[in-house]
Amino acid sequence: MDLVSVIIPYYRKKNFISFTIDSVLKQSYKNLEVIVIYDDEIDTDLELIKEIQRKDNRIIIIKNEKKMGAGISRNIGISNSKGKYIAFLDADDIWHTDKLKTQINFMEKHNISVSHTSYSIVNEDKKIIGKRIARNFHKLDELLKSCDIGTSTVVLKKTLINNDIVFAPLKTKEDFVLWLKLLKTKVKIYGLDEDLMLWTKSNHSLSSSTFQKIIDGFRVYHKYMNFGFLKSIYYLICLSINFIKK
Repeated sequence: MDLVSVIIPYYRKKNFISFTIDSVLKQSYKNLEVIVIYDDEIDTDLELIKEIQRKDNRIIIIKNEKKMGAGISRNIGISNSKGKYIAFLDADDIWHTDKLKTQINFMEKHNISVSHTSYSIVNEDKKIIGKRIARNFHKLDELLKSCDIGTSTVVLKKTLINNDIVFAPLKTKEDFVLWLKLLKTKVKIYGLDEDLMLWTKSNHSLSSSTFQKIIDGFRVYHKYMNFGFLKSIYYLICLSINFIKK
């Protein structure tokens, strides 16, 4: 059973983090380490994280000296990880008990380097308000117009990460850049259509800021995909339309 490193960036999610980490510790797949990157200059919630850490020696806490954002925090977590596989989980999301076991078995059976799964969308009261279905992405063009991969569902082999293929230093869409860069290097991303995670839609999170998404969406195409201005605008419009349709 290979070691899986679970990367959790933390920024002011004290009402959720206990449930999130608990969903990892209760995984039927036991060979894992949990790396929490504390990304807040204020130490108010740090003791809460340390209290959780005392319950299980698989939990590791890394404290950023200043706020770095979720993308860079995940990169820091990856660089400190020891697992063959890297799994991502946001601090307000929850995994089902067999999430890792099911996904790792799927990847090993089919010799897959990157996978994501279907998931349910819930509000802050954990009431289901939607669902996303995972599908395969084998070519860059298949993902360019819509970011249809839930970060908290992704598992990948650590060997895929290098100085270029990492999370981008953006406030949103930092994960989108990573998935696109993987596809650009001919790495195939496989979808497992099993609902294995609850994704929390928070009205106060950066992910809910439409304006920020527009800014970062343009940067994804113009800066990171090296598209021209008009081509970037075209794909940004497509991305926005598909976001509205969801």
